[in-house]
Amino acid sequence: MPARKSLRAQIARLHFQGGILTSLPGVTTTADYIASGFSKMDRDIVFLSECLREVLLEMGESTAAASLPWVGDPLGSEAAMLSLRGLEQSYSIAFQLLNMVEENAAARTRRLREQEHGIGDEPGLWGQQLRRLIRNGFSESEIAAFLPRVRVEPVLTAHPTEAKRSAVLEQHREIFAHLTSLENPLLTPSEQRRFREKIKSVLERLWRTGEILLQKPDVASERRSVNFYLREVFPLCLKQLDERLRRAWESVGFDPAILDQPAALPRIRFGTWVGGDRDGHPLVTADVTRESLLDLRLAALEVLDRKLRDLASALPLSGVFRTPPEALLASLDSLSIGLGSVADEIASRYPDEPWRRYVLLMRAKLPLEARPTDRSRIREGENRYRFATELDEDLRVLEESLVEIGAVRLAKDSVAPVRRALSVFGFHLAVLDIRQNSRFHDEALGQILEASGQNGADFAEWDEERRLAFLICELESPRPFLYHDSGIGPQADAVLSCYRVLNRYIRNYGHAGIGSLIVSMTRRVSDLLVVYVLLREAGLMRWENGELVSELAVVPLFETLEDLEASPQLMEEFLSHPVTRRSLEYQRQLRNHGDLPVQQIMIGYSDSNKDCGIFASQWALSKAQTVLTDLSRAIGVRLRFFHGRGGTISRGAGPTHRFLDALPSGSIQADLRLTEQGETIAQKYANLDNATYNLELLVAGVAGVSLAESRPSEEDLRISEICNLLARTSTEAYQELIRMEGFMAFYSEATPIDAVEVSSIGSRPARRTGKRTLADLRAIPWVFSWNQSRFYLPGWFGVGHALEHLSQEAPEEFAYVCAKLKDSAFLYYVLTNVETNLASADISLMRSYAGLVEDVEVRDRIFSHIEAEFLRTQRMMSEVFGGSIERRRPRMLRTLGLRADALLALHRKQIEVLARWRAARRENEAEAAALLPPVLLSINAIASGLRTTG
Repeated sequence: MPARKSLRAQIARLHFQGGILTSLPGVTTTADYIASGFSKMDRDIVFLSECLREVLLEMGESTAAASLPWVGDPLGSEAAMLSLRGLEQSYSIAFQLLNMVEENAAARTRRLREQEHGIGDEPGLWGQQLRRLIRNGFSESEIAAFLPRVRVEPVLTAHPTEAKRSAVLEQHREIFAHLTSLENPLLTPSEQRRFREKIKSVLERLWRTGEILLQKPDVASERRSVNFYLREVFPLCLKQLDERLRRAWESVGFDPAILDQPAALPRIRFGTWVGGDRDGHPLVTADVTRESLLDLRLAALEVLDRKLRDLASALPLSGVFRTPPEALLASLDSLSIGLGSVADEIASRYPDEPWRRYVLLMRAKLPLEARPTDRSRIREGENRYRFATELDEDLRVLEESLVEIGAVRLAKDSVAPVRRALSVFGFHLAVLDIRQNSRFHDEALGQILEASGQNGADFAEWDEERRLAFLICELESPRPFLYHDSGIGPQADAVLSCYRVLNRYIRNYGHAGIGSLIVSMTRRVSDLLVVYVLLREAGLMRWENGELVSELAVVPLFETLEDLEASPQLMEEFLSHPVTRRSLEYQRQLRNHGDLPVQQIMIGYSDSNKDCGIFASQWALSKAQTVLTDLSRAIGVRLRFFHGRGGTISRGAGPTHRFLDALPSGSIQADLRLTEQGETIAQKYANLDNATYNLELLVAGVAGVSLAESRPSEEDLRISEICNLLARTSTEAYQELIRMEGFMAFYSEATPIDAVEVSSIGSRPARRTGKRTLADLRAIPWVFSWNQSRFYLPGWFGVGHALEHLSQEAPEEFAYVCAKLKDSAFLYYVLTNVETNLASADISLMRSYAGLVEDVEVRDRIFSHIEAEFLRTQRMMSEVFGGSIERRRPRMLRTLGLRADALLALHRKQIEVLARWRAARRENEAEAAALLPPVLLSINAIASGLRTTG
């Protein structure tokens, strides 16, 4: 086990003082950053593993302690390893510690580079983006004018891809904080020992907490988890994010005063699906949506309450030596009206501090009571702010009063950040999207028609011509079908009760907290027009000047290959419909979208991959965006693409800056939404440095790419034709595999999909309708199960066949790909991601998992087919990239090698326990129930080691 021996050898080189980790001599900021980063990783993982080993020994878990990866001894025989109690849990925790160590080392390496080379050295961040724009001829004024047009909106979702309990994540955050605290060079030995003991205490809690969810989490717990990031992490990130832009701006010689006002900065917004995504999720009811909206409002008010409290402390300015401006004094009087004794108490406590009094009065006007955190804290009234714009107006008066007395720095450093936070989070924190399946809408409308006495119960089965004729006619009238609220039918009741919740929220608080109505599996124009009719039924269509107008945006979600290819024609018809055009114009004015109305389009990376494989999926997405962008310009509408990216490469993940560079020219238009799903939320945003870094990649990337694309560039039509060919031939190879006789049987037994489906890693079912088909299986467990068994098949299969076919049938085109690979952002991004999946796959482990397939003929036939394509893809990728992966990507291989031995032990244990669990399910339910926790522990441990689920 060479990786483990290498790390054990590190212990001898470590310097300990009373068991405390100290730095190695000779590591300086001028050292090689990669080597320095790995050196820090080695030191930190040994240090944390030693802490864990001591904790296990103190608890009597001597065998687990002795076999820990990186600091323990080899397990000996395979039989001894398989019988080891606690292997999965100890290895899972060890991997979690390694993940923290890697994140911390990466952040430290970025800081070292910035110290040595300045803020412009890190790929994708503000410094580099600004320098690139300057090299391309953009001036300070051009860039400054463009920045306020930039709009970025991460949308946090609770897809079932987070295998760890929220209680476990809390322990991770605490360990990470203690680890970074130990880096303080001024800590005394006793302080170092105290932090070490704190880490050990958390590790003991982590061991005793339990690694797996034995029951599915409810939506409320998923909401609490997501709201933590929205309430506690992102508000802190915001100030750092803006400060990094200002520092980068100044570093390139621009005037930092240009960015003083929040209106000069890029717009950042947040969204969430938790409590609104009801596609195949029966637990997301109207009550859940109502609770989610109120929880978001409460959390936003709590964020602002903290901001105003801190602002009041920052402005203890005396009015004795400086006469406050008349505007401030007049606003003090108006703010006090209706606050009664609260205003009197503030005045008596701070009689000579008018600026502090002013802030405290604003704080008192927040619709928030000082009670324990629950929705009853929200208190509306005449003397309370109802909308964020009212608070912003009072903040503006405060800011101008400080400028008037010459306290410009205080206005900039204290008040402007609060106004910036208010512009980002408002009184709603994040917009809540509502997603539902098009089939569900059809069934709802059919039930409404039946209840109203019309002949339409079978509406879902009508052909498109009949559907359109009916819908177009109905959308000329404001009359609803029914005037009662419930008892219509399960689908109709679910849809209308949800829409009525939205209606009440809008009447109380305005539109700011409501996102879009997303129609998954949009396949025809009528799928979108149906939503208008349902909105009319719930009172969300306005009748203005004798015409219907929708208050809410209706957004298609194109997911499958077929739907992506058909999307341009569908969107041309939808955008040409008069109700759509009127609604987009109404929403433009309502939400201040600028000169052009905005139509959002969501594109999915998961189901298209499941249909046709990774290359064809990515190319179909790229082509659809190109055609849709051209269409929108011709129609006079600006598109906002909403990228439904998952946490794995197979579902759209990849380095953020390369992802943005690889998008079709002109498709971003300075406006981007994208999902952050499952375990990626914790990976990207669990700690402040990492969260700021990942948000900066997004905002800076969208700004840099969008502005660069405002100047036309020539498209490489030859590469486009080659991509068409690669997509077609890779699809043929991929679909040949999934259509092979016995493929589903092979997949069901060669991966732990059956265990994934009974696990409790998300509140949503793994299948849309419960049918045992590939089409019905959600893409998340599809990818998760292939990754667990180290096939990583959705992330590479078919690419080798396509490249080999190109090299044989069109050698000149293949040579062109090799020569131009780095010039094509799309090809380089996709093929680099494919290579990453290939490196993460393991052919020997694939073979071991295939051994679980009971039908020998099916096993041998299908595995030999997969193996041949795997080896072919490895060979063709080496040809395309012009060399071995070992030479080109040593960092990635070093990271994989660090995990290899421990993962091998876990995979062997999983294969053994999976076989026993499956046998018991057929013969002994009690034994199967007893074996399920070890199976789930193995899944969790391997997911921690791979840093990915689905």
